[in-house]
Amino acid sequence: MEEKLRALRQVMRENSVTAFLVPHADEHQSEYTPKYAERLNWISGFDGSAGFACITLSEAAIFVDGRYTLQVKNQVDSKTFERLNIPDDKPEEWLFDHLKKGDAVAYDPWLHTKSWIKSVTKKLAKKDIKLKACQTNLIDQVWKDRPGPSKAKAVVQKDKYSGEKSSSKRKRIASELKLHGADALVITSLDSIAWLLNIRGRDVEHTPLVLSFAILFDNAKAVLFIDPDKVNREVKTHLGKQVECKPKDDFIKDVKKLSDGGLKIMVDPKRAPAAVFDVLSDSEGEVIELSDPCQLDKACKNEVELDGARSAHIRDAVAVCRFLYWVDENGPTGKYDELDAVKKLFDLRKEVSMFQDTSFDTISGAGPNGAIVHYRVTEKSSRKLEKDMIYLCDSGGQYLDGTTDITRTVAIGTPTEEQKDHFTRVLKGHIALAQARFPKGRTGAHLDTLARKSLWDVGLDYEHGTGHGVGSYLGVHEGPQSISPLGYATPLKPGMILSNEPGYYKTGEYGIRIENLVIVRNSEYEEEERPMLTFETITLVPIDTRLVNAHMMSAAEITWLNIYHAKVREKISPMLSGKEKAWLLNATESITSL
Repeated sequence: MEEKLRALRQVMRENSVTAFLVPHADEHQSEYTPKYAERLNWISGFDGSAGFACITLSEAAIFVDGRYTLQVKNQVDSKTFERLNIPDDKPEEWLFDHLKKGDAVAYDPWLHTKSWIKSVTKKLAKKDIKLKACQTNLIDQVWKDRPGPSKAKAVVQKDKYSGEKSSSKRKRIASELKLHGADALVITSLDSIAWLLNIRGRDVEHTPLVLSFAILFDNAKAVLFIDPDKVNREVKTHLGKQVECKPKDDFIKDVKKLSDGGLKIMVDPKRAPAAVFDVLSDSEGEVIELSDPCQLDKACKNEVELDGARSAHIRDAVAVCRFLYWVDENGPTGKYDELDAVKKLFDLRKEVSMFQDTSFDTISGAGPNGAIVHYRVTEKSSRKLEKDMIYLCDSGGQYLDGTTDITRTVAIGTPTEEQKDHFTRVLKGHIALAQARFPKGRTGAHLDTLARKSLWDVGLDYEHGTGHGVGSYLGVHEGPQSISPLGYATPLKPGMILSNEPGYYKTGEYGIRIENLVIVRNSEYEEEERPMLTFETITLVPIDTRLVNAHMMSAAEITWLNIYHAKVREKISPMLSGKEKAWLLNATESITSL
């Protein structure tokens, strides 16, 4: 990495800048970025899905959140990068402390949002430190073997999976534009484009997205900016005459042309790159800064999408149950490691109908590796599965009718009393959230403490959110909904899919996480004074009762677990046979506190 830093710093000197900003981002502000945009990984070695680096002519720092504090220590040399934690440490504060008056900080305007640049500019202005947008990313000038964008074809997401035609979606979003007095909506988020136009692709690993930009007009017509080679006859026919396809390179020119024509352009300042606003600020048109309306609409699934999610989870559960049987049979032998487990689970999912890909890199953590929240196993790090350890596996599948995400923590051999205590506290939090009934209008932040209380009772906690949104054959992490201390912005609404995944991680020893996906639904109780919402759990895989201390659980919690396991048995056992079916029947036996 030192050689790469030297090359970058030479380019910085040539451009008369003192610092350069390197986010984990692409021009679409994606969480999971295509290979050509993995600049943070290239310069630092860190390959997590969230991170940020500040590099000066003599120093460098990398910032990660609580999910990656252990991973960054394993991947990034402390001699070259100071390793810091968000939100305790912030890039703009580090820059303020490490730069002197009059210094210049370079950034790529395609990789940062206007909102972020505005806040950093305000902070650094107190020391007369200037931000300078660069025409070409400085890392790209020294990354000699940088890969190019994917050439994979776009494909149609059929109506039988989407549940609604693209023309209907466009009309509904266009009506929202009219309500706000906008003539056009600039869309830079790949998941919004995929949802709005009912297209999918293979341009981003594990997430079926198509590299593109789009503009939607108030008459429901649209322009899709995309590599022409990606669009075959089927996709053109699907898009129809109301959607024009143009080369991706025309996007920024067309945005400027519309704005110069005096149109009122709606853009999301928290999602669109600063480069779009830079162009609009030099034009005559009016900019309406509002959240991308596709995001909330996409999050509230229709009944076809919800039925698809339920079906995908049943089929996915068959593969995961077969995998957990394999772990039970083979884990204690010491013959297999974490990578073997990843391959086994992938092979089992490949046998499932409509399977397209995993929804993210499987987290396969044996013993202490399970304590690394977003652990990514490598040949170097892969540990053996052995007797008397806890094994954590967080995985998911992409199916044409839905996206899955499930974590199970299982005992290999005999767990300790401490492990059972901590697992049971995580389970109690999981059940509290699964059983939650809450008024309409509440956000995930109002519910987050339900999942943490049992851990808080003994001074424990976890450093990640309790739940994230999940797409419909789209992103395994989807906004704007979430269940976390910071999730105050978006009220939960019927049709949203979220994860329920409290955990506990003891560094150097073991990790625990129990994750199911849930659907937000209207409450069915008629006597409620206020409209209420509940959760429907759609993940159907046994929770390891060998790790449960039933004496710590209330009668209501035990009843929930037994009812859940009865449903798992009912739905999944008919699709298993032989020893795998016998394993499931045993794993779903009722428990008591006696």
